[in-house]
Amino acid sequence: MYDTFKALLDTFTPADSIKRLEQFGIGPDVIQQIRDRHEREAIRVRELEEPHVVEDGARETWYTGSQPKDKCWPAIEALLRKDGWPEPAVKSLDDSSYRIVSLLNHPRERAFSTRGLVVGYVQSGKTTNFTSVVAKAADRGYKLFIVLAGVHNGLRRQTQARLIQQLVEPNPTLWSQLTGPDKDFTPQENPASYFGKSNKTHVLCVVKKNATVLRKLARWLDQASEYLQDCPALIIDDEADQATVATKSINPLILSIMESLPKCAYLGYTASPFANLLIDPSAEDLYPKDFVVNLPKPIGHFGTEVLFGRYALDGEDPEQVDDGHDMIRSIPDEDVPYVRPATKADVDGFEPVITDSLREAVEYFWLATAARRVRDRGNPHNTMLIHTSVNTAVHNSFERPLERLRDRSAEALGDPEFVARLRGLWDRETARVAAEEFHETTVEFDRLLPELPGVLASCRIIMDNSSSEARLDYENGPVVAIAVGGNTLSRGLTLEGLSVSYFVRSVSAYDTLLQMGRWFGFRNGYADLPRIWMTDELAGWFRHIATVETEMRRDIDVYMTEAETPLTFAVRLRTHPAMRVTAAAKMRGAVMAASSYGGKRVQTHYFHTNAEWLRGNLAAARTLVTAAKTHSVRMEERPEDGRYIFRDVPHELVTDFLASYQFHEKSQENDGDLITGYIKKRVRTAGSLGRWNIAIVGHPGGTEDKPLTFAEGVTVGRISRARVTTTSPTPDFADIKTLMSRRDAAVDLVGDTAKLAEQEIKVERMRQFPDHGLLVLYPIDKVSTPDPSKQRREPLNAEEHVIGVGLVFPEPRGLDSTVEKYISADLSGIQIEDEDYSFLDGEGA
Repeated sequence: MYDTFKALLDTFTPADSIKRLEQFGIGPDVIQQIRDRHEREAIRVRELEEPHVVEDGARETWYTGSQPKDKCWPAIEALLRKDGWPEPAVKSLDDSSYRIVSLLNHPRERAFSTRGLVVGYVQSGKTTNFTSVVAKAADRGYKLFIVLAGVHNGLRRQTQARLIQQLVEPNPTLWSQLTGPDKDFTPQENPASYFGKSNKTHVLCVVKKNATVLRKLARWLDQASEYLQDCPALIIDDEADQATVATKSINPLILSIMESLPKCAYLGYTASPFANLLIDPSAEDLYPKDFVVNLPKPIGHFGTEVLFGRYALDGEDPEQVDDGHDMIRSIPDEDVPYVRPATKADVDGFEPVITDSLREAVEYFWLATAARRVRDRGNPHNTMLIHTSVNTAVHNSFERPLERLRDRSAEALGDPEFVARLRGLWDRETARVAAEEFHETTVEFDRLLPELPGVLASCRIIMDNSSSEARLDYENGPVVAIAVGGNTLSRGLTLEGLSVSYFVRSVSAYDTLLQMGRWFGFRNGYADLPRIWMTDELAGWFRHIATVETEMRRDIDVYMTEAETPLTFAVRLRTHPAMRVTAAAKMRGAVMAASSYGGKRVQTHYFHTNAEWLRGNLAAARTLVTAAKTHSVRMEERPEDGRYIFRDVPHELVTDFLASYQFHEKSQENDGDLITGYIKKRVRTAGSLGRWNIAIVGHPGGTEDKPLTFAEGVTVGRISRARVTTTSPTPDFADIKTLMSRRDAAVDLVGDTAKLAEQEIKVERMRQFPDHGLLVLYPIDKVSTPDPSKQRREPLNAEEHVIGVGLVFPEPRGLDSTVEKYISADLSGIQIEDEDYSFLDGEGA
């Protein structure tokens, strides 16, 4: 019967395997015996250091889900259902937390020191997940739980309160607490009493990542060292990229605490794992050497991609990648000096101005709050975030201007002109984001108007920073607040009912920017109402980060699908010309990771809009087509489809074109010199890319409307590519986001390719043109009016017609030349010993 269970484990999760056994008519007592045996076998495998089963990232799975004797996890399940969690959400939490616990070491192993990383999403319920992991680990015998809850008191208190509610209060006799909601760690008398055999309780300690506090904890644990030999410990590091990596005080103290615990698992949680993935794996540090896990994206979560859209990754059809919701509003660059000092020297005496964009954001917040009162459901709190600077003096300077705006607005509610302006704002916003798309009903302005006096009367202006006494307090009734702050509001702490954000803070690293996005999370009952005001540059940065996140998670999933581990496969992080991946100190162990153009599509989506720049590119395209007519082996004309193809063109024509065509400077991947160098290296070292197919993709309706001539006898209709909408367009800049369709990537292939998937096109390309590159030219109409169904698009409105370029590279064969545009952890110092199977040939076999 045990062999049957093991076979089921190879196919199903442990929990599903047990359900299968129940379906076979196996009784609960027998199932329990099977589970106990499985745990014993798992311990034996690890203790003998036999080859690990390739299961969940090459780690032996031992945890088989909740058992009837368990207390902690069933209590959390019951609480979540009582709070109205839908069954699919509870199941998802159960599945993800069981997966993580199964990757930890069994608590009855003699000794272990595990390092793992869990990657979630900003404001996505990571606390609930690690609370569930703690509960399941406690049910299986882990004794000591240390939760490192960020660096601020607010987050520590919030985390402690949550753990008490979900772990301690349902089972008070099972827990001993070393900290409380208003009490960080202070040394307790007789530490041995907590860990001796007579104390059967689990020990919970929630501390800040503060050197003084951690030093006290480390000394206290040293006093109990003789009792810790058989004390399985789990350290949860919330916001594991903050203050943990490459710090001179916190990092050594965490490692010191781990050294005092012979049976210790360290589990980092973060939504921005860039720094953690770049730790030097060969050093005695906290690189997640054992496993990295992606948490699933919760249903209804507002994340980076949902709000800002992203760019297509290799292998994706760009037409299937969403632009994101139309919830981003532009702060004009000229407004920024009025809400943020230009330099540190300007901080003293700085007085902000209520610009048109800030006034509009605040007024929309009041309208959205009134609309939520009409709906009368969901989160009872309403918060707006203003984040323009890290400086507390700047935060405090906003108090009086915002209070004056609130008071004047309350007095003006009887002014028909003021009310008409509010009506216009509400009508514009509700037209841009349809409530029905989020299963909500639009609140008409006349219904929310009577609520506005109460909203303004209850609205507080709160300066929440390290120098202020005021704090956002959601414990004493519904809140309506405009919160102005910096670091205390920028990581971990939940802003309840956040519906409007005004954000102009300039930062230099991915993780800092991503963690400042307090607008990520769940918006039950008002998913149509959130809005974010920010500069167009920041919105572009967030779109880039959404792409980085998706690509990073794709790499992490390799651990679970291809039997890799973090010591054999380094996650790559795409770089950006204007931002660092993380702080420089945290990237000392990183290396440039080679990324090849081989097998990829490269396409332009950023353009200048001035006539001179565009005419230069048009001239470069005409020169290329004229030369291709002369030097191609065969020209195919399909004017009715808007297609021309020039086959077997020498690569020199392509490199000459790349020397004269100008890519926008923001297009890091589209670097003419890098691409040219790549082509020449492949020609020289691999005998590939010596010949190219050149295609023109125009409007399929012929040339009667909007013709553009490339060369004599080569005329096509212009296509439309609208720009991504911004309230205040940046001068001389357009982002069309998507240029090349999947069908275009197969334009030179022979046969019916219309229904081929992305991977099938790659396979077919390798069959037909294993050494040919493809370059596609797109004549884009300078006006390019968008399809009415595209909500986040507006006319291109360039000064001249635009030439877009797409390049398709065949998969590399043999030696391939690479282009550096990623960084990753340096695995060169890691020695992976091959398993010794020689014993199978001897008598012991």
